[in-house]
Formats: sequence, C-alpha cells, structure tokens
Amino acid sequence: MADAQVRVQKQGFLNPRVIAEASVMVALAVVLDAFRIFTLPQGGSITFGEMVPILLIALRRGPKVGIFAGMVFGIVDVYFEPFVYNPIQFLLDYPLAYGALGLAGLFRGKSTLYAGLGVAFAIGARFVSHFFSGLIFFASYAPAGENPALYSAIYNASYLLPGLLISEFAILILAKGGALKFRL
Repeated sequence: MADAQVRVQKQGFLNPRVIAEASVMVALAVVLDAFRIFTLPQGGSITFGEMVPILLIALRRGPKVGIFAGMVFGIVDVYFEPFVYNPIQFLLDYPLAYGALGLAGLFRGKSTLYAGLGVAFAIGARFVSHFFSGLIFFASYAPAGENPALYSAIYNASYLLPGLLISEFAILILAKGGALKFRL
C-alpha cells in the first residue's frame, strides 16, 4: 500500500484517480454555482458553495491539482455567465480568480484550523484578482465621486465575504467528517 501511495504522489495530477476526482469536483462546482442566493448586476453571486469543491480538491490533493481544477472551473463558468469585455479581464475574472482557490492546497495539513486558514487565503487571493479586474475594467460603474478602488473592493467583498463564510462552514463540516483525507 505504501508503494502505491508513493507512485500516486509521484504522478501528481497525471494519475487517473486524481484527474477523475478533479473532474467530479469541477462538475460539482458547476452544479452548485447554478443554485444562487443573489446575483450582482456586473457579475459575481452568492451561491450555495460553488467554491467548496475546488477548495476541497486543493486541500486533499495540493495546490497544483487545486489550481488546475479552479482554472478549468473558471473557464467552464464563462460558458454559463459570460461577463467578458476584454481578454485581460477574462483572465483576471475567470481562470486566475478561480485558479487562486487552489492555493488552499498550500495549507494542506492535519488540522481543521489549518484548512480554514487555507480557505481564507485562497478566497483572499481570488478577491485580489477580481479587485484588479474591477479597478481596471469596471471603474466606470463606480458612482460619481467614489474612489474606483473602494468601489471595486466593496463590490467584490459583497459576494466573496458571504462565500467565504459558506465555504468555511462547509469545509469545517467536511473536515470533521474526514473528507480531507484520501485513500488510494
């Protein structure tokens, strides 16, 4: 069994089991993204945990697999919610922002607290990507006289903070149930 685990770790995300698990997590993220609590006018929404599957695969398999799965989810999300005005904005709001969720894998460890820190860090990184997109490409939506940086920060925090709370709660429950451990 130990030899098989070493082989899986050496193969990384080229292992068929890891690819299958990541694919299932991306599909689950797409399904959860369809169940929206609230959608903002220029994109962004509060859902029933669309980030959780990507965060979970990152915490289970590490940052490489998590970033890959997040980027795939970001590209798939464009199909369902195409708020694209510029190629750079596309990169910031979709593959880079959702790929940032994979950074939770940097906090892969044994404790639930460590996983919670990873979730907060990853969603914070996603916020940074959306913030710069908003600052660069959506500053014209800021009310007259309001600082575009402040507008971008408030706009993006308005859906990412509730998403953070939902994700932290879900990951806590999953961690307590042993979902962060994987078997071959």
